[in-house]
Amino acid sequence: MTESREEAIKRLQQSASELEARTTAEKSAELTGHQVAGQAYKIIAELLGGVFVGLAFGFIVDWVLGTRPWGLIGGVLLGFALSIYMARRTANRLMAQAKAQGNSAPAEPYVEAGEDEER
Repeated sequence: MTESREEAIKRLQQSASELEARTTAEKSAELTGHQVAGQAYKIIAELLGGVFVGLAFGFIVDWVLGTRPWGLIGGVLLGFALSIYMARRTANRLMAQAKAQGNSAPAEPYVEAGEDEER
């Protein structure tokens, strides 16, 4: 039994549509992964940047006022506090965006390969 040419074309178009839907979903998941990595790098940059700015500020204060090492210590502590504040603000904004988009997935603990899942 041979199928008609129209049926064969219809079946091929359906297969092509299914393949396109699968590849679109895979690309979407990959793009989401890249966005998450970018956001994580932004938070890391905020943490490190705040400490380095505080370090530079403390060094300048020490150099101008001659209060070595207290300006440096105070600058690092101030920079660290500022970087924690900025990173938390960014994380809260990202969580609010994810919640608004309906992307709130249940949290799953990280388990390394070969590690017992039952403890």
